[in-house]
Amino acid sequence: MSEKKTPVSAAAEKIVEKVQEAVNGPQEIPGAPAPEAASFEEPTEAREPLPPKQDQRGPDTYSPTGQPTGARQGRMAQDGAYLTTAQGARLYDTDHSLKAGPRGPVLLQDHHLREKITHFDHERIPERVVHARGAAAHGVFRSYGSAAGITKAGFLAEGVETPVFVRFSTVLGSRGSADTVRDTRGFATKFYTDEGVFDLVGNNIPVFFIQDAIKFPDVIHAGKPHPDREIPQAQSAHDTFWDFVTLHTEATHHTLWNMSDRGIPRSYRMMEGFGVHTFRLVNAEGATTLVKFHWKPKLGVHSQVWEEAQITAGADPDFHRRDLADAIEAGAFPQWELGVQTFPDTEDQMFEGIDLLDPTKIVPEELAPVRPIGLMTLNANPSNFFAETEQVAFHVGHLVPGIDVTNDPLLQGRLFSYLDTQLTRLGGPNFGQLPINRTHAPVNDMLRDGMHQTAVHRGVAPYRPNSLDGGCPFLAGADTGAYIEVPAEVPAARKVRDAAASFDDHFSQPRLFWLSMSPTEREHIVAAYTFELGKCWEQAVKERGLQVLANIDADLCRQVAAGLGLPAPEPTVPPAAVEPSPALSQLGEQWPVDGRIIGIVSDGTEDLDGVREVRRAVLDAGMVPLVVAPAGGSLDPDGDPVTVQRTFLTARSVEFDAILLAGAPAPAADAYGARDAKADAGAAAATGVDSRLLLLVTEAYRHGKALGAWGGGTGVLEAAGLSTASPGVVAGERAAAVLEKVTELLAEHRAWDRFTPAGARTPPGVLARLPARPARSAPAPSAERAAAPR
Repeated sequence: MSEKKTPVSAAAEKIVEKVQEAVNGPQEIPGAPAPEAASFEEPTEAREPLPPKQDQRGPDTYSPTGQPTGARQGRMAQDGAYLTTAQGARLYDTDHSLKAGPRGPVLLQDHHLREKITHFDHERIPERVVHARGAAAHGVFRSYGSAAGITKAGFLAEGVETPVFVRFSTVLGSRGSADTVRDTRGFATKFYTDEGVFDLVGNNIPVFFIQDAIKFPDVIHAGKPHPDREIPQAQSAHDTFWDFVTLHTEATHHTLWNMSDRGIPRSYRMMEGFGVHTFRLVNAEGATTLVKFHWKPKLGVHSQVWEEAQITAGADPDFHRRDLADAIEAGAFPQWELGVQTFPDTEDQMFEGIDLLDPTKIVPEELAPVRPIGLMTLNANPSNFFAETEQVAFHVGHLVPGIDVTNDPLLQGRLFSYLDTQLTRLGGPNFGQLPINRTHAPVNDMLRDGMHQTAVHRGVAPYRPNSLDGGCPFLAGADTGAYIEVPAEVPAARKVRDAAASFDDHFSQPRLFWLSMSPTEREHIVAAYTFELGKCWEQAVKERGLQVLANIDADLCRQVAAGLGLPAPEPTVPPAAVEPSPALSQLGEQWPVDGRIIGIVSDGTEDLDGVREVRRAVLDAGMVPLVVAPAGGSLDPDGDPVTVQRTFLTARSVEFDAILLAGAPAPAADAYGARDAKADAGAAAATGVDSRLLLLVTEAYRHGKALGAWGGGTGVLEAAGLSTASPGVVAGERAAAVLEKVTELLAEHRAWDRFTPAGARTPPGVLARLPARPARSAPAPSAERAAAPR
């Protein structure tokens, strides 16, 4: 199936041209709110609605029964130049209610007021109980064909392209919570295949807290804000969460991942995704294979450091959704390879002693390599958040021929829960008819009526067999693409509320994860546990948490116990003998720098040619330059102007991946406490440099970000007390040479040497055995991406 394209009208192209002629090329810096620059005066000449921006598109235009309509996507949007009622009657006023005189009471007969207010009162639908906070994008998945031997799924045949819609999310927080909280992230993908919709609904952590779906309400109730005060929001650092996970030690593995850097991703674009469960694939001959699904980001896995995440939550709570949308608008399309780990479909469904039906277990990639089967590219932002991102409905039971489920007890419960959830959220059983949820395959389901029915069904016999509608619809066979469940044997057994003995091992895999971390990542885990348990009130919960850590690793337990001021308990089980897995560490590789944000600091006087040079070089490298100066407007407005995107008042270090210093700006006019609390008059007087710039640089340094300076910019490093010999700090004579070295540093995400703990060494016999991993290069840009505006 080929990807659908949104036609661009000549009028839209002219609008884009006008935008590109506006202030210093908004096509280079993403974030413009509309496709056309706003006028100072209110427009009064009637005109048709503006088209969407070039980075946006809506759902493909299919009917409620899966038929391509051939309609432009604009047919789904508002139309006409004049304001109307919901029924299309034009209106001459929408600012004043109908009254009995200018000062009289409002009249009940005001149909426009009643319609407008009634609709507003019902604009919100129930938010998701979990995964309420999300962001999404359209894209395309192109199959390599390497899975064709293990599944008959048509969208996995060689060269097939399938439209997709992907939603990323946090689990615990409400829709209004911050993006950068420590939490599990959802990674849900809707494939609009020729054989029906396939939803791969997973997380950025490959295991889950619980082994059985019957405990899902419990773990979510424990993680949500306390019911008496409704605090804390979108956090796990509280008593009820830790009470639950320390009493249900099956949660230990997922909790450890969450306390690692994986719990605070740098970007959705730099986040792995996992199907979590084991699925069963069946090929054309009927042979079956068990698999686990993996999404591998082309930009590598990268995270924020804890202080950075906390600052970001306050400075820009929309950080992740903004990052995703801006990258797509800038043409830095995020990409992931879909891969599978494959296992023989044996009777016991075990692999190397690991129970494949236990959702709290992984299979290390060293035992079962991830085999790439296709590439997904996200290349368009939604045109309407509510209609698409909020109303999209995923369901693990949306399967296509060639993909089947297993008896994983968590997966089995999800097969019921997801469908049940949509009935409440989206007002009835016809949620699949919403444009974003419509299948691209023909539908003849005999389902009728219900709330929000938008299909207009024909015929008189929605049952079968029938003769009144000519016998239609007919049953399909295996030779005509029917979905046929794998006839797996169901073991003869008594009804029990129990789990297999293999589910009882709760500590060996957490120990494997801990031993696979680098010294820096271990320090972050220690700090996370110390912070989270330190926020608990109950002493018993803290002590129980330490007991769990003792069963993972004695050193981990001792360090957290020291931070809590408590004794470290002895383990209750012997430490498991496990081999570390290099694939679990985020460090040690090099990655493409596509879409990275580079702050370029200038005072408007020093080396503006160098600023222009590096700005252009950053764009040419597929990154985004943001010029930071004491005040807004443009630098050198009478010559070759350079637009300022941030000032010392509006900039914060967390939005930049690296900072370049072209000068040492003196304190700006607003550098005083009443105007900006970040300003420090004493520091400015002592150094002659705006103290907010010093804060910007020192924060970035603490967070391991690359810093570059030339000319007067080296004075900022000196004023901040930073040595040019420090890891990740570059100083030079020429702007281009400094940028080149900074770009090399960005390939490793951060200057990790800054985080190496004092006296840290590689544990003998553990990490010393981990092989070096090869650098990964950026994928070649597609023709579509090369043509996209930057």
